[in-house]
Amino acid sequence: MMHTSRDTAPDEASGSTRKNGLTVRGVRASRGGSLIIDGADLSAPRARITALLGPNGAGKSTLLHAIAGTSPASFTTLTHGDGDLLRMPRRSRAQVVAFVEQEPATPDSIRVRELVTLGRLPHDGMWAASGDDHPAVQRGIRLTEANELAERTYASLSGGEKQRVQLARAIAQEPRLLLLDEPTNHLDIRAQLRTLALLRRLAHDGTTVVAALHDLGLAAAHADHVVVMADGGVFAQGAPADVLTPALLREIWGVHADVLTNPTTGRTVLALSLEGASVGR
Repeated sequence: MMHTSRDTAPDEASGSTRKNGLTVRGVRASRGGSLIIDGADLSAPRARITALLGPNGAGKSTLLHAIAGTSPASFTTLTHGDGDLLRMPRRSRAQVVAFVEQEPATPDSIRVRELVTLGRLPHDGMWAASGDDHPAVQRGIRLTEANELAERTYASLSGGEKQRVQLARAIAQEPRLLLLDEPTNHLDIRAQLRTLALLRRLAHDGTTVVAALHDLGLAAAHADHVVVMADGGVFAQGAPADVLTPALLREIWGVHADVLTNPTTGRTVLALSLEGASVGR
């Protein structure tokens, strides 16, 4: 199996779009004392949704933590637009990059509005504590439809509701690069689609969105760009229709795939099954 990145087709994210997006070169990252990612290269186009894909243990979460600066890692290059993230002070980097983790450490007693307001800390510092009327805070709550949750404590929320308010906090941060680790986890299908529609809106407004996803069907249907990780590196990246081929899905995930086209949207649809498995009787 290959360990280095290969572009499977010309990337639509060329020119200024690609230039102003995320560029990662030579990333090496460890977790728990073990080297997880060894020299991976990838890019994510600006104002587009990039899906980070791969089997369990491929290094998706580790990569997101490395880019966000929340775990030790080394890079040859880490830039977004014209900004060198490696040279930025921590606060400046937090003004550019927001990270929505799967299970962030959050005080149970904090109220939702207060939590969303903390997204302003990189910009407003200590004054963020009294900034719940900031337009960005109100926008985060409104876009995630969290108004009815605003006065509740974090501990009282369901898993899906927690996902929504963590995304609201990230929106309040007004990042140019938004990283998300399994943002559709804990959500039913309607909530998943609403979340992906919101990410589409954020991308349309100019945000570079990079989301680790397990659901290949959602990635094929909603991402503009996909990065497939395997064995500590980037195996392939490019447009979903070019990357998510039957051969790649068989090699990386060990599944059979029929790749179809949605007659309404024109996007890729994946019909997946176990190789050699009988269907029905």
